[in-house]
Amino acid sequence: MSTIHLRKDKWTEQQKQLHEQVSQLPIKILQIGEGNFLRGFFDWMIYESRKQGIYDGAIAVTQPRLHGKPKIEALAKQEGAYTLVTRGLDQGKQVEQKEVISVFGAVFDPYEYWEQFLALARNESLRIVVSNTTEAGLVYREEQLQEGVAIQSFPGKLTKLLYERYQIFNGAADKGLICLPCELLERNGDTLKTCVLKYSDDWGYPEAFKTWVVEHNQFLNTLVDRIVTGYPDEAQANAWFEEWGYEDTQLTTAEPYHLWAIEADGSQMEKILPLQQAGLNVHWVDDLVPFQLRKVRILNGAHTLMTPLAILHDKEHVRETMEDERIGAFVRQTVEQEIIPVMPMDKQALQQYAQDVYERFLNPFIRHRLADIAMNSLSKFTTRLLPNYLYYMEQQQSIPSGLLQAFAGLIRYYKVSQAEAGQFVGKTLSGVTYTVRDDEALLQEVAAIWKQHEQAGQSLVDTMTELLGKTNIWGHQLAEKSPELAQQLADIIEEMEGVSHE
Repeated sequence: MSTIHLRKDKWTEQQKQLHEQVSQLPIKILQIGEGNFLRGFFDWMIYESRKQGIYDGAIAVTQPRLHGKPKIEALAKQEGAYTLVTRGLDQGKQVEQKEVISVFGAVFDPYEYWEQFLALARNESLRIVVSNTTEAGLVYREEQLQEGVAIQSFPGKLTKLLYERYQIFNGAADKGLICLPCELLERNGDTLKTCVLKYSDDWGYPEAFKTWVVEHNQFLNTLVDRIVTGYPDEAQANAWFEEWGYEDTQLTTAEPYHLWAIEADGSQMEKILPLQQAGLNVHWVDDLVPFQLRKVRILNGAHTLMTPLAILHDKEHVRETMEDERIGAFVRQTVEQEIIPVMPMDKQALQQYAQDVYERFLNPFIRHRLADIAMNSLSKFTTRLLPNYLYYMEQQQSIPSGLLQAFAGLIRYYKVSQAEAGQFVGKTLSGVTYTVRDDEALLQEVAAIWKQHEQAGQSLVDTMTELLGKTNIWGHQLAEKSPELAQQLADIIEEMEGVSHE
């Protein structure tokens, strides 16, 4: 069977027309992130705007990390086109819609084609930078600037691009860029700007450039909300390929629900990015906090709450986890009785939002893999769940049982050792091996602590105390903040292990 770009006869006339046009459009957007999320969220939004004839720009897409090379090459092989299937429940009705998305005017590896990346700086039509590099990608890490060598970090790449643009256009006020980071960090735009200014200091860029960065570029704080589940299981993919008459290695799937809240002047932004005009659920707002708290603490929080425990109990997907009588009830009870009560917002509205989240988790068409959600769980935990623990600690209240169970599950999930292939692996409560994907330095540190427990006979309480004391992981000295926490976690983990051997 032919691949997607060879079977355009299977596309609608509109899809063919939009694909043929995209290579002729000016590049108005640089996208750092080739993954499923942006392709099922932002790129779909641009495609919807193009379909309606209200947006006439294309996207240059690159991957943020070296290991993204195979995917970016596969996308380039398909001429940047890919299939998105949106399916689920929309206002109680079952929907399924297929689109061939064509929004990419350029698809390339910035590590191999660094000069092509920098050449975007002289593109007068470029207005937007959108990114999704995960929470671990939107951070400052000291890095040397070397002529002709690609910068590794996303904020570093952006800094170099902005400096090139500043030089080419002599600091022109109208040549600044609008940055829309989609990483799940509070104040992600502010964080990105801080990183850019830090790299500017490191690399000796002039004060005039930093002034231009601050005054003539926008780093907008944003919040994204859509479950994008990526490539489906092989049986479903093959059934679709048979139906469509072509194969698509970059096929991705998403739920109907979507929301994007952005702190910005909507009257000005809609002239540049007419997303509301396209009928999309995009909000230009003065204050992102209500959207941020609601989404990160409840939707993302519930994901991080359930995932380690569910994997330890041999679950593979979100839906089966929520359908599990014990774990599903645990998630609901913890969200409703332990997380929502500490959030400074209307409780009835939050409870309704939580119910909507559960329905999305139970979408019969979504097989959201827990292994994917589990990636970088340490940083996700500190962003999504840790604030709840800190609230109880600061109020000198006991941490409720659900949150204790979740924390114990996270720490037990990170009971890992390094395998021969270099991967870090753990075992479920029934002894099934799983792979943990996270920052390698942190995994090595955590593995060393567990090894001391296993091989040197360190007590579990002492092991918990040592782990809780890692401020580089949690951002706080949790063992000191809550002296009883180590014992509580040790008791729960021992109970878990005991259950596994019954």
